[in-house]
Amino acid sequence: MLICVTHRLLCPDDFLARLSRIAAQRPHAIVLREKDLSEAEYEALARECLAICRRYDVPLNVNTHIEVARRIGCGGVHLPFRLLMEQRDALGDFARVGVSLHAPEEAAQLAGTPATYVQAGHVFPTDCKAGVPPRGLSFLRSVCQATRLPVFGIGGMTAARYPAVRETGAAGVCIMSGLMTRQNVADTMRPFV
Repeated sequence: MLICVTHRLLCPDDFLARLSRIAAQRPHAIVLREKDLSEAEYEALARECLAICRRYDVPLNVNTHIEVARRIGCGGVHLPFRLLMEQRDALGDFARVGVSLHAPEEAAQLAGTPATYVQAGHVFPTDCKAGVPPRGLSFLRSVCQATRLPVFGIGGMTAARYPAVRETGAAGVCIMSGLMTRQNVADTMRPFV
């Protein structure tokens, strides 16, 4: 399984056209990351992305902006661990609640929260975290063992690495830069969907 994480500034072409091509391949979900935008800018973009995702029946998860997700009628959010724990009692209206975490100890604390999936990383070296050592497959395995939720590894994910990722118990992967930069998104996604 594959979750696409967006970063429109990496796109060499039109971001919304690329998102349409990604959604057409039916990933498990799309997380609209776009951390550089103001809330108003993010909301405007999220509305456009939600329309694209609905056209292809692909879930969109709004990153961090809980109230934006409510205003636009989006059924999913993706949150950092700290924000999930702070808002845990106020997220019952979302069908999907993803959480990014960086320690197996955090995964062990997810029981009883509204989290529906985990994004864990970064697993392999990646340009997005240049100079930061990857956590590796043993980290990913520890996260998978610490929670019953589906875990998706992120960071340096490739088709060649996918079998080793799955052997850790992970449900799938999250890919950002590969889907934002490569010309043929269908070829990039095919091994994962």
